[in-house]
Amino acid sequence: MDRLIALCEKKYSADKVDLIKRAADFAKRAHEGQKRESGEPYYTHPVAVAVQLANMGMDAETVAAGLLHDVVEDGENITVEQLRELFGDDIASMVDGVTKLTKTGNKSDMQTREDRQAENLRKMYLAMAKDVRVVIIKLADRLHNMRTLGICSQEKKQRKSRETLDVYAPLADRFGMGAIKVELEDLCFEYLYPEECRKLEALIEPQQIERLRLLNTAMKTISAALEKAGIKCEISGRRKHIYSIYRKLKKYNKGLNEIYDLVAIRVIVNTINDCYAALGVIHSLWKPVPGRFKDYIAMPKTNMYQSLHTTLFSEMGMPFEVQIRTQQMHRTAEYGIAAHWLYKEGKARPDELDSNLAWVRDLVNYESEADSPREFIDNIKKDFFSGYVYVLTPNGEIIDLPEGSTPVDFAYRIHTNVGNHVQHAKVNGALVKLDHKLKTHDVVEIITSPQATPSRDWLNFIKTSQAKSKIRQWFKKANREENIALGRDMLAEAARRQGKKLADLVKPESYAPLLKRFTLNEMDDVYAAIGYGGMTTGQALHRLMEEYRKAQKQAELEEKLQQKEQAARSDANGVGVIVRGEHDMAVRFARCCNPVPGEEIFGYITRGRGVSVHRRNCPNAEMLLEDEDRIIEVEWAKSITQVYPVTIHVTARERAGIMMELTQLLMSMKINTKYLNAKSGGDTVDITLTFDVKNSDQLDTIIKGVLKIDSVVDVVRENQTDRPAKPAVVS
Repeated sequence: MDRLIALCEKKYSADKVDLIKRAADFAKRAHEGQKRESGEPYYTHPVAVAVQLANMGMDAETVAAGLLHDVVEDGENITVEQLRELFGDDIASMVDGVTKLTKTGNKSDMQTREDRQAENLRKMYLAMAKDVRVVIIKLADRLHNMRTLGICSQEKKQRKSRETLDVYAPLADRFGMGAIKVELEDLCFEYLYPEECRKLEALIEPQQIERLRLLNTAMKTISAALEKAGIKCEISGRRKHIYSIYRKLKKYNKGLNEIYDLVAIRVIVNTINDCYAALGVIHSLWKPVPGRFKDYIAMPKTNMYQSLHTTLFSEMGMPFEVQIRTQQMHRTAEYGIAAHWLYKEGKARPDELDSNLAWVRDLVNYESEADSPREFIDNIKKDFFSGYVYVLTPNGEIIDLPEGSTPVDFAYRIHTNVGNHVQHAKVNGALVKLDHKLKTHDVVEIITSPQATPSRDWLNFIKTSQAKSKIRQWFKKANREENIALGRDMLAEAARRQGKKLADLVKPESYAPLLKRFTLNEMDDVYAAIGYGGMTTGQALHRLMEEYRKAQKQAELEEKLQQKEQAARSDANGVGVIVRGEHDMAVRFARCCNPVPGEEIFGYITRGRGVSVHRRNCPNAEMLLEDEDRIIEVEWAKSITQVYPVTIHVTARERAGIMMELTQLLMSMKINTKYLNAKSGGDTVDITLTFDVKNSDQLDTIIKGVLKIDSVVDVVRENQTDRPAKPAVVS
């Protein structure tokens, strides 16, 4: 705690430090008595998160939210509204965002673990679009949890490390948080692949002393040469982090001696001009390795990383890398987007931050274009967290695209209309095919024509989800009838290969779940989606076959139940209600709700009076259902011949003939009226009607008919009739 406050006093104004102190005190009280798995007070965790956020240069409100990030989840009776009153809307919203990321939501039996993980990731990516600080807090939280994971079970280590390597490390990389990304990856490597980690360390260690000697000698040489050239600098050395080495060895199938940047020297200077001047001095000292120079200052990476990289041959024959950057570039390389957050204090421009976060705002569009959380996550990973190529427009603007992207992907990244009207493409001044794979530094020019339109063949080679979505949208709007016919033929052929006729599969009960799953209105929408490429025949056929099999099984089950029920007397001894698993138990209908067939019901075992049957929406249902030991399953019999009395109250404006119209309506529907009474109240009349109905559908029809009568204002059902007890039938 003292360390945090001392750190904050150096970074923030007095009123901001006071805010952080208040948040720290509140968090300490909220977590009082709670322990981590290590046995330490839980409070040490939010303090560590806050220290990390302060070191990253985040604003004071984010540091305070880091202290409070678990109080709603783990504290007793602490709400977001309470935090809003105490600390303001900004901090409360961030805590609420982190809390929602932590909660896993309802675990439906139909959801797989992968579906639930996809839904949680969807929430995280959308939270970034609302306030990126929420995910920065989550990254700091995950970093401290990974640092202290050693005390946990092996299963938890593996699970958390896999999630971190798949989600949080790529996220840190996309935000340019190099220091956090490196540490997360190395920790995950140690827990996920302990044997490979030990073997690689053993391979690296024998020459490590020689590499460090090279590093120290080279650093002294560079320092002296730059001082002589009048370039002020800070120089440090580092060894490449072990997971990066492991990944390069696997990806490129190389030997350890082919990795040129096992050791690297970092040169930090004051200005961009000094960067290039220092590069010239260093190249005069050692011969550069051909093809190993990279200028990330002129062409920054997508995550804002800027630096000059060059690899050199040393006198010892061992290559080493030199990175040259300014102080600001170094801070951005370490903490990425967090390094820009102090714009509120006037240290960076808001438009610069907005520009760097433009890709985050695109996430909202990706959700609207995806059919499921899993598809949304797959699209995000492909377009934002894969390897990248950096290409240029003819005007020199840098465009980042996933590896394997084509001129069509480039065109849709520029604008939807450019993509929709691509005719030809030039790369570095030469015409290329539209499926040409772009490389870093390519200059791409798109030639359009008003007559040119997308081709379905493009869907076979384009890389980005954005381009695929735009093409599908075009076909969706362009030729609906053609798409419907094409899609129907494709689905019929796919069904035929499974030995089924399409007509047997596309019955309403079978295709309703398919429509709901893809938010469509009718089967023609499904055919059209297949036709324009928005849905595959496999997706549609899988769901239709699944529902078809369910319907077949259900039909068989219902037939067996019907036979069983008839054997047990379908009228359920005149009561019309079957009590599951009980024999000769008395049944009566509850006075408080008086259910009729067609309504959802449950049974409540009364003392000495058998089973009382209630509607699921009975006013007393919530209280009764709490007494689980006295709840019993009941259901309406399949064949019911008796009728049930129902009372309704009709409110109408006073006029002649109203009573006659009511009785005529009931007579026309062959309804037996048992009681009719009217009370006048000035301009209105209250009419009470009791009559017999067969089921809830008939009751609904009667009520709708009454409401259509001129001058009727309202109809309310009354539940007051008790039924005599009758013996139940065992199902």
